[in-house]
Amino acid sequence: MKRGQTGRYEVTRVGDEQVRAFIPAVLPPVPPLAFAGELQRLLEAAVLALGRLDGVSTLLPDKALFLYAYVRKEAVLSSQIEGTQSSLSDLLLFELDEAPGVPLDDVVEVSNYVAALDHGLARLRGGFPLSSRLIREIHGVLLARGRGSGKDPGEFRRSQNWIGGSRPGKAAFVPPPPMAVPDCMAALEGFLHTEDDGLPVLVRAGLAHVQFETIHPFLDGNGRVGRLLITFLLCHAGVLREPLLYLSLYLKQHRPTYYELLDRVRRDGEWEAWLAFFLEGVKQVAEGAVFTAERLGELFRTDRSRIEGAGRRAGSGLRVHEALKARPIQSMPRVRDATGLSFPAVSSAMDLLVELGIARELTGRRRNRLFVYDPYLAILNEGTERP
Repeated sequence: MKRGQTGRYEVTRVGDEQVRAFIPAVLPPVPPLAFAGELQRLLEAAVLALGRLDGVSTLLPDKALFLYAYVRKEAVLSSQIEGTQSSLSDLLLFELDEAPGVPLDDVVEVSNYVAALDHGLARLRGGFPLSSRLIREIHGVLLARGRGSGKDPGEFRRSQNWIGGSRPGKAAFVPPPPMAVPDCMAALEGFLHTEDDGLPVLVRAGLAHVQFETIHPFLDGNGRVGRLLITFLLCHAGVLREPLLYLSLYLKQHRPTYYELLDRVRRDGEWEAWLAFFLEGVKQVAEGAVFTAERLGELFRTDRSRIEGAGRRAGSGLRVHEALKARPIQSMPRVRDATGLSFPAVSSAMDLLVELGIARELTGRRRNRLFVYDPYLAILNEGTERP
């Protein structure tokens, strides 16, 4: 449905230029969303896929291990959209205090994303409301180190930003003037807490994401915070018990369509077109997460069975296998600490896993060797190849 422009322009000055900054109308859309036909079908399919994903999260024998890896995959993907070159392996090496294969700032940015997600979920589970204050806290963690640390972490911007183009006058889009940001975010917070407008949680998440991206309240990190907001909203509403839904891979694969639909919402009020795209993404990503969990479960069972048939080294081999499931790239001292085995026992068990094709040595060195759980990392790496 074409509603027309979903906000108003305000002329403001940036340096020597006059620009038209866009101030979005408050949510929900007017006239109301038209739920019928294809959009209703997509909503029902997305809700069903989310329910299956939430169910899988309760059945995973190693839920903490899956969450550890899945959150890090999302951190890599979300940061890649913003231009980093970091891979999942780079992040895991960084967490081992090993030098990654890309500039350090790229990996710090991804590591910050993991910390921001952990911080936000901990606050929500502690009873803190999903609010502008929490969004600022998450942003503060996201930009605490590395690139962006000089761009007011945890504070709404006090200067005009723009999207696309080398200067505001040539920009593809100019968000609200800085003095309008607090009111825009307060209105968005009010929408997040509304419970009597009949909107399904998934629809509310889709609308809120566009509104946040339109406000663009920070000098840096808006895209990453906007994507995190979707997951936080679903967890906060109880739709998901664990943070297992992330749209970064879907948005990375459909980036031109994503930006085009954001523009169509602002220019023409085509919320239904955006929601159809968003709900299809939720469905695809939820189904993909379920499939990944099932594949990993099957891999772990198969590899465990192969180790169990290895004779006298099986006992220590199984313990080393558990350590690699917890952290798919490991050093020998860390495996020793995790398993409680002696260094010779760890070395013998790791040799077994290498012989079975489960583990692979990364460095080619005789000392300070690193081992990767290759089949596990290969599944996680799907979609995270460097752009």
